[in-house]
Amino acid sequence: MNAALPSSALAPDPAPAPRRQVPPALLAALRERFGDRCSTAAAVRDQHGRDESPYPLTPPDAVVFCESTQDVADAVALASAHAVPVIPFGVGSSLEGHLLAVQGGISLDLGRMTRIVAVNPEDLTVTVQAGVTREQLNREIRDTGLFFPIDPGANASLGGMAATRASGTNAVRYGTMRENVLGLQVVTATGEVIQTGTRAKKSAAGYDLTRLFVGSEGTLGVMTEITLKLYPLPEAVSAAVCHFPSIDAAVRTTIQIIQMGVPIARCELLDAHAIRAVNAHSKLSLREAPMLLMEFHGSPAGVQEQAQTVQAIASDCGGEAFEWASTPEARTRLWTARHQAYFAALQTRPGCRCLSTDTCVPISALAESINASVAEAEAAGLPYWIVGHVGDGNFHLSYLLDPDSPAEVATAERLSEQMVRRAIRLQGTCTGEHGIGLHKMGYLVEEAGPAAVALMRSIKQALDPKNIMNPGKVLAP
Repeated sequence: MNAALPSSALAPDPAPAPRRQVPPALLAALRERFGDRCSTAAAVRDQHGRDESPYPLTPPDAVVFCESTQDVADAVALASAHAVPVIPFGVGSSLEGHLLAVQGGISLDLGRMTRIVAVNPEDLTVTVQAGVTREQLNREIRDTGLFFPIDPGANASLGGMAATRASGTNAVRYGTMRENVLGLQVVTATGEVIQTGTRAKKSAAGYDLTRLFVGSEGTLGVMTEITLKLYPLPEAVSAAVCHFPSIDAAVRTTIQIIQMGVPIARCELLDAHAIRAVNAHSKLSLREAPMLLMEFHGSPAGVQEQAQTVQAIASDCGGEAFEWASTPEARTRLWTARHQAYFAALQTRPGCRCLSTDTCVPISALAESINASVAEAEAAGLPYWIVGHVGDGNFHLSYLLDPDSPAEVATAERLSEQMVRRAIRLQGTCTGEHGIGLHKMGYLVEEAGPAAVALMRSIKQALDPKNIMNPGKVLAP
């Protein structure tokens, strides 16, 4: 099996625009400004031309390793002068082809921008450079008694998380990046540096530019610093697993937990296929049946009360074998296994590629959405697995396919399309956290409508008239 799907297999997006020529004068100017931090080596370019999506290798023409906002501004200004694309690069963990240089250009690697700029524990805020990862941030602020809760699973950069409006396992209690970014430092398409937002909890001053850039996937500007909300470390934390006779029973339990207002911190669904993979990869012995992995935060009494309420709800829905993981070591082992589910599943079919779809629906429609998607996957016979942040109506159904099999590729695309269109019909979204990237541009039109997408295109044109900011993503060429 090859490492990637042929680009023609990925529908329903239109053909991308052709690659743009990068003039030698631009490469010379970048080398003069950045020295050996500007690379055109094939190995470096290839590293920056792939992510975790099933798209084929699409390398940039050069990579610039930035260490400051001024570096980014200078690189963007040079690229703008030659109308050459720039593509921000964090750690390469995106799933929808966000960082692929589909029109050529310069990859701006922000991985060296790892400085914690300012911690303000009294205000529960922190400002970081875009290359700081969520794990690094939490390590460095641990002694303040605070933490940053947004956890997409991968140790993603905070710049990348802001760019894709990431969320993850804690979103049911703490929200997504949309709710937790207070302000940004952004390099615009002309190389100008602007500041959006403040450290204040709220503002009524002008247009909300922070929300405009959060989730823009690098198509409007390059975020170089992010100011974030922090939260006190909970006094008590407890995790539990509960197994169910069916996915439907687990989903019904989740719906009742949320509708009763239980302030659960995490509520993750794993189906039997995901658990089988996790057991093999992480040397666990979890029962191979649909499972909810839950976590409770608060005071000792509050955590106990939440857990008792959830246990009663689960029991009424057929849940059994409610098991506690109250020590930090036990909790870490469970959550590490959950975060490694993607790679664990890939190992169950050597050489395969994963096509993952992440819809999100209103919690009342979650059972219908998951049950119908499972029935379609079972009928198709293609290997699949499910994990989901079901506490906020978001789940991921991933198909393991042979990229050399046109039939399997077509089947996975058909199943993905059915799942996405169902979510939109149920007044949900085509992507809860992966973003639009390359793969879901057509669905964005279906979800938002042509008029709304035309307005987005007008904003893009106004902020990036030369179309150099990560072109070919979000909005079809």
